[in-house]
Amino acid sequence: MSDVTEDAVTGAKVFVLPSGSVPINPHITLMVDTIKPLICQLVEEANLLKMWISFLIPKIEDGNNFGVSIQEETLGEIRTVESEAASFFDQISRYYMTRAKLVSKVAKYPHIDDYRRTVVELDEKEYLSLRITLSEIRNHYATLHDMITKNMEKIKKPRSTNSIEAMY
Repeated sequence: MSDVTEDAVTGAKVFVLPSGSVPINPHITLMVDTIKPLICQLVEEANLLKMWISFLIPKIEDGNNFGVSIQEETLGEIRTVESEAASFFDQISRYYMTRAKLVSKVAKYPHIDDYRRTVVELDEKEYLSLRITLSEIRNHYATLHDMITKNMEKIKKPRSTNSIEAMY
């Protein structure tokens, strides 16, 4: 008699789902396939900008460092963009891992509708998150473009060649 109550309380192990495999959300997959190359491109281009500006920084000297400070501030913004873009990759993999865990819960406990609903909610959340990510990619490009074009002279030549002559 105790075997009957234990079987009724514990969840059944499910190795094969009755309907076969659980498909991934095709809308999310399409968005991920579109956005991932854009994230990768942003990371690569930020890295190129970082290297370009790093090579333009002159040797350390006393005085006349205003242009160098502009270069360093621009480098800081580029590093931020690069870091945030890399975190977008983590977000995508975390979504798939979380969804896989939820789907396995649905398979193990098919009688609990909350797990099924959570999968739908997670997909909707990821959809919105990917849209925000796409907007952030656009914003990062716009911010870097604005910062670099406004300060192009100081980035290319952080110190004027006639700084001593300008003092007299």
